[in-house]
Amino acid sequence: MTPENLPKFLPHHIGGQEVPSRSGATFDIADPVSNQPYATAAAGQAEDIDLAVRAARDAFVGGPWPTMTARARARVLNNIGDAVEAQGERLAALETFDTGLPITQALGQAKRAAENFRFFADLIVAMNEDAYRVPGAQLNYVVRKPVGVAGLITPWNTPFMLESWKLAPALASGCTIVLKPAEFTPLSASLWGPIFAAAGLPAGVFNLVNGIGEEAGQALVEHPGVPRISFTGETTTGQTIMRTAAENLKGLSMELGGKSPVVIFADADLDAALDSSRSGGFLAER
Repeated sequence: MTPENLPKFLPHHIGGQEVPSRSGATFDIADPVSNQPYATAAAGQAEDIDLAVRAARDAFVGGPWPTMTARARARVLNNIGDAVEAQGERLAALETFDTGLPITQALGQAKRAAENFRFFADLIVAMNEDAYRVPGAQLNYVVRKPVGVAGLITPWNTPFMLESWKLAPALASGCTIVLKPAEFTPLSASLWGPIFAAAGLPAGVFNLVNGIGEEAGQALVEHPGVPRISFTGETTTGQTIMRTAAENLKGLSMELGGKSPVVIFADADLDAALDSSRSGGFLAER
């Protein structure tokens, strides 16, 4: 079933504004049932990534987000969790239409996405910094500070929940963000901008650039203003990202190639094991 009020165009979200690509380029988005295009999205290029990184950097250097107290950031994160939960049915409808995910799983993932923000809201309030006394007159201590702009690149499967896995900790730490969602399933990511704005996240802290991995994704990884990259996807792309990031010593968080490995022992009930493995390979968070 096609969701109501389905958007026909998905813009970028840069500096608090929805904008097309500077070049005007777009790409088609198809639904998985008919494989026919149902909308177009702005096709991000290096110049669009640069605008998003500049907006994120301005929000980091001159905005309030990195210097807010943990309690103040936690309030915003909890607001985000509440907003995600309130839009659970709409989110699930978009996710199911765009990815083919069963609606029951999509509803469960909407709840999980909300809880991700609440988890990190609690974590940053309870977190403390450490000090270590060493022999003599020295005292070593740990101070946690946000590093800057985080570039987040997410896969096509269960996109909204996987985006929340990256967005929540990056925001909790005080970083600003440029998100590049998967080009195959960018629909639900279009909800983030309005959710964040309504929750009180300052403009420019969150930025989103749609686009092809070899164009927008590569430009994000190569950008010198992005010291941290988080990527979930297949191994070959991960190797390319790691080689590129090494030149600028970027920090990386990588989740690669872990598609449902299974070990079945010789004494197992083979029919039951195969049935469980097949189901487990497609089972998502509930």
